[in-house]
Amino acid sequence: MSTVFIISAPSGSGKSTLVSRLMEGVEGLTFSVSYTTRKPRGHEINGQAYHFIDRDDFERRVKANEFLEHAEVFGNYYGTHSDALTIAADAQKDLVLDIDVQGAAQLKERIPDAVNIFILAPSREILEMRLRARGQDSEDVIRRRLADAAGEIRNYRLYDYVLVNNDLNLAAETLKSIVRAERVRRVRVEEKLKPILASFEKHKDSTASGA
Repeated sequence: MSTVFIISAPSGSGKSTLVSRLMEGVEGLTFSVSYTTRKPRGHEINGQAYHFIDRDDFERRVKANEFLEHAEVFGNYYGTHSDALTIAADAQKDLVLDIDVQGAAQLKERIPDAVNIFILAPSREILEMRLRARGQDSEDVIRRRLADAAGEIRNYRLYDYVLVNNDLNLAAETLKSIVRAERVRRVRVEEKLKPILASFEKHKDSTASGA
């Protein structure tokens, strides 16, 4: 069964960059491309950054119960398609979800065994600096994102891990280590013991036949 890694962060915390580093540096992962009604930014390509669809299409999919989770953020819908779990399981890979805090809370209810990772900038000042540096948002949106970030951070206890993105390289390596450690921890004891017990049973059978 695939392990699901839910990665969330306030906007501007460096989540997308860290997820990209994770996907490049750890084998056996597959990334779920979310659906959204917002317009593409910069050089974003449909099907890579997001599946870009209109509101009518999104709402139709909601009514058809196609999404594992969905939320409206700053006037745009975002959602994770339920096919993501099946695709990961069929490929025998673990699933990485890059989703907002609202969606993460929904998914935790539906997938209790998911690993929840929360990424933060080291301070409000640095978060604001990063938001302004990327040049994607209006002044009003930046203020709303900063206000929302305060509320999101207060809910940090909902997450299994909190990762402060102060140094990008260190944060990327820490994120990879979390994924690797969870993989080791989640291998069932029975799966480890089966081949060991089988070796004892084989020895017992050979001893009995030689008696």
